[in-house]
Amino acid sequence: MNKYLRQLFTAVVALFVILGLSSTIIMAVRANALNNDPRNARSLYHQLGAYRGAILASDGTVMAKSEPVNDAFKYLRTYSNGPLYAPVTGFFSINQTADRGLEASRSMLLNGEADSLIWQRAKAMLTGATNQGASIETSIDPKLQQVAYDQLGTRDGAAVAIEVSTGRILAMVSTPSYDPNKLATHDTKAASQAYNELSAGQNSPLNSPLINRATSQLYPPGSTFKTIVASAALETGEYQTDTKIPAGSSYTLPGTATQLPNDEAQGDGINGQISLQEAVAWSSNTAFAQLGVKLGASKVSDMATKLGFGSTITIDGTESTGTPMTATASTFPSDPTDDKLALASIGQGDTTATPLQMAMVAQAIANNGKLMQPTLVDRVRAADLTVLSQTKPQTMANAFSKDSADKLTTMMESVVTEANPQLVDGIKVAAKTGTAQIGIDNSAIDGWVIGFAPADNPQIAVAVLVHNTDVHGSLAAGPIMRAMMQEALQQ
Repeated sequence: MNKYLRQLFTAVVALFVILGLSSTIIMAVRANALNNDPRNARSLYHQLGAYRGAILASDGTVMAKSEPVNDAFKYLRTYSNGPLYAPVTGFFSINQTADRGLEASRSMLLNGEADSLIWQRAKAMLTGATNQGASIETSIDPKLQQVAYDQLGTRDGAAVAIEVSTGRILAMVSTPSYDPNKLATHDTKAASQAYNELSAGQNSPLNSPLINRATSQLYPPGSTFKTIVASAALETGEYQTDTKIPAGSSYTLPGTATQLPNDEAQGDGINGQISLQEAVAWSSNTAFAQLGVKLGASKVSDMATKLGFGSTITIDGTESTGTPMTATASTFPSDPTDDKLALASIGQGDTTATPLQMAMVAQAIANNGKLMQPTLVDRVRAADLTVLSQTKPQTMANAFSKDSADKLTTMMESVVTEANPQLVDGIKVAAKTGTAQIGIDNSAIDGWVIGFAPADNPQIAVAVLVHNTDVHGSLAAGPIMRAMMQEALQQ
């Protein structure tokens, strides 16, 4: 081989190497990025032209499905009773990536592209049939979801119900809600306009209906947090339900001149002392602020952490199924000064929580101190009805002992029987109300209630938040919890 042939041969080999490298980069390294590039029209047509699987409630009620249409995209995603289920389903849109709800967390399964559906895809290819995505069967109880949604009405708030023994989410409502059908339209201009309007919210993006207030918004939990401080106290072994603790009509926050009062005179105690049970029953701010300081930040923080505070909570999905659905991490201040610790111990100051987090606290108390992983999907089925996966209950933490849980239950029952009898209607309920001061000069209220029923054989744990109200949590959120419990327990 002469010199020129060797040079030609070398050049040809080099070109093949370059071609191979570029192909590898395109097909393997950059494949995902290119597929997800909004300019990739072929990817868009592929996604919207796929027969996406249905999303179902626990009784088979269809929450989302794909309907054949006579346009270039072949199928239109439709949502039955869209605003009711929007916090669960999320949306699938022509010009917005599915980034929330089950549409995002189970996207690979819904569109039929998950690894677990490889044989189904192969069969469809060989037979010429349409490849169909898997269906997602959720734990949502449609009747309970409807009651919570109707009760919240036009108010800004959220409600969550959890099955005590398993962690299954039975209801997850966020208001104001939105209609995913407006985002699913194949009219790109209309879809963009709807998304922009929803994202802007009323006066502020923080008010956007697209935000799932049950999982993605943090609020001061108010006196519902006292259940966590009480559990930390009980776990020391130094406190019982009848243990007397300092209270009084007001408490000067350490190192300040700020006076912390009680809302109810019964919370003052007698001669500056009150039992732990009565402090819970009458939601004594002065007692729990002092108790938190006495216990110290470490003990209160450790208990909050065991119950889920400080960690993002995965509700559904993995990276292999889509974009996991998560709940924002609730917060308790790190190494606070005593004045901030006092406020944090009554659910104010730097303490914040999602409604899901506080429902989990109620669930753990009802479940003998065992905190369960919250889940939203019961099972996944292929188009031929084969079960691809089935969710099993998982314990997140043994937060505290059964003995402490039993004592907390007794104290939370007294919240109802002594201070809030209106929360009871033929059901034995354990609950804790919360009234968190918010806004300029504490001009508004976040009204809370958490609880479970029946108190002596817990089946359902509930958390309800009504944001920016003007009445106590017992009046704003209490009736909603009561209605949800009645619906759940009569089935």
